[in-house]
Amino acid sequence: MSEAGLTLAPSIDVEALADRFARTGRVQIAPFLDEADATALAAHLLARDDWRQVMNAGEKVYESIPAVLATLTDAQRARLEEVMNAAARDGFQYRYQSIRVSDDAAERAALDDPLAAFARFMASAPLLDLLARVTGATDINFADAQATKYDKGDFLTGHDDGVAGKNRRAAYVFGLTPRWRAEWGGLLLFHGGSGGVAEGYVPAFNTLSLFAVPQPHSVSQVTPWAGEHRLSVTGWLRALP
Repeated sequence: MSEAGLTLAPSIDVEALADRFARTGRVQIAPFLDEADATALAAHLLARDDWRQVMNAGEKVYESIPAVLATLTDAQRARLEEVMNAAARDGFQYRYQSIRVSDDAAERAALDDPLAAFARFMASAPLLDLLARVTGATDINFADAQATKYDKGDFLTGHDDGVAGKNRRAAYVFGLTPRWRAEWGGLLLFHGGSGGVAEGYVPAFNTLSLFAVPQPHSVSQVTPWAGEHRLSVTGWLRALP
């Protein structure tokens, strides 16, 4: 399958993936793209200078240019860390960098870059049909997309992606990190009963992690000794009216 200048890996076994997804509510597809396409997308994202630091305070979302945050004094940075840690202890809190792709079809079509091409690829009819067969969500008709980069200290606490009116059927995380060690953190964790972890995915290159919505999950904090960026493109498969 080739759409938007990208080629799907030929080894994908849809029936086996659908069987696992039906049993567990999640699955990984590896490899997902042609290796050269995934490598080019990763290189493009690492070279971009329009990343935005995103974090929340309760329901409010804050965005900033990373260079602005670098101007904080040590006292200001310590206070910010203190506030975020307190919020993360018992609530929903996150911090990472993002480049969003517009949901508008015309705006996506006007963008001539690999990230926009990947967003168009994920929302293309042939790929949505394949992913519908894997997930069993036959009404999906759109995929949104954003690039995400987790650096040292970044994290995403537990949530389930279930938002009224968004019509999310499944979430995806397309991993673009060529080298990662589990002890660096940044794991996609699926929560089990009694506060435990049912399963964890270590960041991996050219791997699409796909999971049903709603489903409790989190991204563990990236450690101070992590040797790479945790790079991915993420989004949801949705059933728009």
